[in-house]
Amino acid sequence: MPTSASENKLLVFFKKLGPGLITGASDDDPSGIATYSQAGAQFGLTTLWTSLLTFPLMAGVQGMCARIGLVTCQGLTVTLKKYYPRPVLYIMLLFSFPAITLNLGADIQGMGAVCHMIFPAVPVSVFCVGVTAIMMYVIIQYSYQKIARILKWLCMSLLLYIIVPFMMKQDWAAVARNTFIPTIRYNKDFFSIIVAILGTTISPYLFFWQTTMEAEDMAHSTKGIVVDKAVLSDMKTDVNTGMLFSNIVMFFIILTTGSVLFPAGVRQIDTVDQAAKALQPLAGKLTYLIFATGVLGTGLLAIPVLAGSQSYMLAETLGWSAGLDKKFSQAKPFYISIIISLIVGLSLDFLGVSPIKALLYTAIAYGLTAPVMIAMIMHIGNNKKIMREFTNSKFSNLLGALTLILMTAAAVTMIWFLF
Repeated sequence: MPTSASENKLLVFFKKLGPGLITGASDDDPSGIATYSQAGAQFGLTTLWTSLLTFPLMAGVQGMCARIGLVTCQGLTVTLKKYYPRPVLYIMLLFSFPAITLNLGADIQGMGAVCHMIFPAVPVSVFCVGVTAIMMYVIIQYSYQKIARILKWLCMSLLLYIIVPFMMKQDWAAVARNTFIPTIRYNKDFFSIIVAILGTTISPYLFFWQTTMEAEDMAHSTKGIVVDKAVLSDMKTDVNTGMLFSNIVMFFIILTTGSVLFPAGVRQIDTVDQAAKALQPLAGKLTYLIFATGVLGTGLLAIPVLAGSQSYMLAETLGWSAGLDKKFSQAKPFYISIIISLIVGLSLDFLGVSPIKALLYTAIAYGLTAPVMIAMIMHIGNNKKIMREFTNSKFSNLLGALTLILMTAAAVTMIWFLF
């Protein structure tokens, strides 16, 4: 049967999606789902408006990172190393590495706990080891192109979260009101959850991943792509779609937990399996299974992004041969660093580090690193020596400045509450 014009347009649109979609979707990892679930359980629908706030901020910063990758054809770490004092790069690595490792550990534990919840006869630790082994095999065995295709399709697992709220009765007037009219409560708990949402949504590891993946896409292009308005337009479509998708999923997770758990008096959610367990008696087994399945899909999506971004950062800093397209023998240090990061993340479960503590420390590290990283990205984006005629637009700088102000305020607020 011949394809219709609308089908052709949809296919063309889907082909434009790549690093931006994967980056956005991977932001809704199990640790992020736990944060959004806690927001809904603790404050009901009153934090729905944050999804409208974070979308343009994410799109602005990730758009800058994507443009840097396209124009320079290299990762953010290489650009920092080449054009800026080394201490700047080392400070970024010092804060980013522990945060990414803790994030990895929290995601592995979250996936293991959800698997155990579905198959209670098997211990959580067995599932954690199994998930880690599968991730190692896929990352080492498959080429970049195949991994990118797998990740692209795994993004579809997030659609499960959009379905869940429609399976139960909703007060859509209240949903609209809380979405478009911000509610702010002047207490420690409310500001803590806002800081956590900002920290888990605008994460520095995504800056590095986005830049490197755009550079990888340029390197793997068989058409000899030259950066022009059409290429930048496709990049914006990809990034904006990915960030919109990420924030829509965030919105529906808060909506699900806010409309089910909050009215039932469930106020504390520390892990994703707790969120799924709490939903089962209140919203039914199907809702609980859909929520749990989404966790597994997002974990499989996020873990390669976390481990990969960390190893790219290390390889680019030390000048190692790197790339998911290379065989193990061609980039041994790069792949060994991925293996080590996964093993260290896995070990958190056996060392008794609780997922909620890992998330807290991750949020602190991300919160402290993000403002400095955003300032550096804005400086690179406006540096004509690096970006030539493709420097930031006034609108990009406005979004970047707003993100910098908010993330700095979040970091200051976090330190105030902690100390």
